[in-house]
Amino acid sequence: MKKNIFIKSVLLLMIGGLLTKIISMFIKIVLARLIGPEGMGIYMLISPTFTLLMALASLGFPVAISKLVAEEKKNSKNLVFSVIPISLILNIIIIIIMILSANFISNNLLNEPRAYYSLICIGLVLPFISISSILRGYFFGKQKMFPHVLSNVTEDIARLIALIIGIPIFLKFGLSYAVAFVVLANIISELTSILILFFFLPKNFKISKEDLKPNKKNIKDVFSIGIPTTASRIIGSIGFFFEPIILTYVLIKIGYTNDFIVTEYGILNGYIMPLVLLPSFFTQAISQALIPSISKAHSKKNYDYINKRVKLAIFLSLLIGIPATIIFELWPEIPLNFIYNTNIGINYLKVLAPICLIHYIQAPLTACLQAMGKAKEAMNGTLAGTIIRIISLYIFSYMKIGLWGLIISSALNMFYVTIHQYLCIKKALK
Repeated sequence: MKKNIFIKSVLLLMIGGLLTKIISMFIKIVLARLIGPEGMGIYMLISPTFTLLMALASLGFPVAISKLVAEEKKNSKNLVFSVIPISLILNIIIIIIMILSANFISNNLLNEPRAYYSLICIGLVLPFISISSILRGYFFGKQKMFPHVLSNVTEDIARLIALIIGIPIFLKFGLSYAVAFVVLANIISELTSILILFFFLPKNFKISKEDLKPNKKNIKDVFSIGIPTTASRIIGSIGFFFEPIILTYVLIKIGYTNDFIVTEYGILNGYIMPLVLLPSFFTQAISQALIPSISKAHSKKNYDYINKRVKLAIFLSLLIGIPATIIFELWPEIPLNFIYNTNIGINYLKVLAPICLIHYIQAPLTACLQAMGKAKEAMNGTLAGTIIRIISLYIFSYMKIGLWGLIISSALNMFYVTIHQYLCIKKALK
């Protein structure tokens, strides 16, 4: 029965992930054709900051809520309502910080003044993303995957429509305004997602005064899980945040132009990385299904079940990852032309494709550690991998090999973190 629930959850999330990836592909096409490589370059420069702030704003609450709700030991409604006020206060602080620091980050760290408005818009978007992710955590814990799937699909459709309508309007004011709108469109999509999730609450769903009253024990438990989980994400995000800063600093210092860096960085992170990580919709589905499933098994000390789920997760991840890698390696021009209507970046794609094969199993392994209460171990792996990534990026960027230094440092990070997570799980299940 447990296996059937897990497989059904994976299949449902996989179908939903496939649909959202298809819609996301159209979003990438729209972005690539409307704002071009230069606009994509600006957007990719701010993406590490966006990722870092999302990690800070969510504070690991979705994973913590999903795990605690799945264990069925607490008032699940009180868990959600205890966390939301804290999340909103945290988001308000981040918004104020971004308004005050956007000018410094855009001009002094990213060396791209046109990123100013986009950075401010990131802060405005975060509260909506936080509330949406908290609600998703609740439904994951209940192992109700359909609301999440539907909310994701409608969210992406809303964003696609908003971008098609909005980008041409904002382009009239300049590229920086158009890129800022790309960020701001997330408010529309996240609001759509929140409304869908509320729609799927049970008809007899009632909120009592007891549910609304913050529970210190629940808050403490959420933080005990959420903080190590967030620390892991923040560490990775910090590495991602410093990536364009180190890259632009070193490459400009050794003679590369800013236009070259922005364009090539846009190609690599705007076109190639999303494409080579396309199979991650499947591994993400596995990861999301694993957390409530393994959390429940771990609370009952059913280690045999966990061991089987880990092996199944690796097998399923490679099942989709290997064929995708073969396509990217042998016929790279086909997906590039089909999705982006371009051939630029083929060399990057052919090198990254086999490297990312090991990355496909990283997310399920990390999810297993988090579900077993081993978030600290996962964080340690991410920390070491990020240090390796930053140091190697700095060193290889000085070798005058353009953005290949970034690819080498990314590969070293992927291999180390994946192997570390696997060894931690193996040790925990002895």
